[in-house]
Amino acid sequence: MSYYLLEETIRPCSADELKDLNGRNYVAVLTTPEWLSERDRFDMGIELEPEAGNIHNTKAEVNYDSLTGTFLLPDRDNLQEKDFRFAFALDEKGVVFIDDTGKAEQMIDAIRRTKRWRLPSLERFLYDFLEQIVDRDLAIMERYENELNRIEDKILSSQMKTVPSRVNEIRSDIRKLLVHYEQIIDMTQELEENENGFFSEENLRYIHLFMNLMSRRHEMAVSIRDYTMQMRDLYNTQIEVSQNRIMTLLTVITTIFMPLTLLTGWYGMNFKYMPELGWRIGYPLVTLAAVGIIVFCLLLFKKKKWL
Repeated sequence: MSYYLLEETIRPCSADELKDLNGRNYVAVLTTPEWLSERDRFDMGIELEPEAGNIHNTKAEVNYDSLTGTFLLPDRDNLQEKDFRFAFALDEKGVVFIDDTGKAEQMIDAIRRTKRWRLPSLERFLYDFLEQIVDRDLAIMERYENELNRIEDKILSSQMKTVPSRVNEIRSDIRKLLVHYEQIIDMTQELEENENGFFSEENLRYIHLFMNLMSRRHEMAVSIRDYTMQMRDLYNTQIEVSQNRIMTLLTVITTIFMPLTLLTGWYGMNFKYMPELGWRIGYPLVTLAAVGIIVFCLLLFKKKKWL
């Protein structure tokens, strides 16, 4: 178990120091067994018994004298295969994380190393903690967008015969992030309501700031999801263009050979009294006529921009 006081930075402390906070706020990180044995110390009046297997989303619930909830955080290194699951309980004095994965401790440690506060408060800590959740997402989505740009260029240059499965993988990752963002936004709205008055009106601006941040992340994720869907439409369009070119070529060839077919059919009748059959220059004349028809048709199609 770990205990911290929110001062200029997050300072580790002992459990005994939580008895005399002097207006300060605290953060505690406990495993599930530690929470079950130590929860009376925090006097939150709840019987929270989190089980990782029962944590299916990120949410917050308002209780009489506390606010509880759960986090389900997709692993940014493996969005489809791994999630971090832990619970929390919060009141006006501080917040307790009940975590068997070590993720909450890791995020708090990152805040300790990178943040110093002029006016420490529970609201500011929550802002920094929640920001840690989505800190890498902008880079992830920019990487996806660049990857989709490269795929689009290859589709437009006809270098791809099929839509790569990578597009579906990106769409699946973005879909999971979108669900995650929507849950975080719902949870942030619960915090913003401040039904129990745990947060000061002045410091609620941190919750507003995070809500705005999540709105931008959500909009960007929606944009990339739509981009992945456009990839399939673009590929289908390119296939249609290619098929139209083939059909145009076949039409041109058929049109050219129709008069030639008539010519060969006409002189293939071999009637006894066909005068051309006895001409010494009959064959060269027919050959020249066929070549002339081909050249005329090609020039006509070129002028009409059918070729």
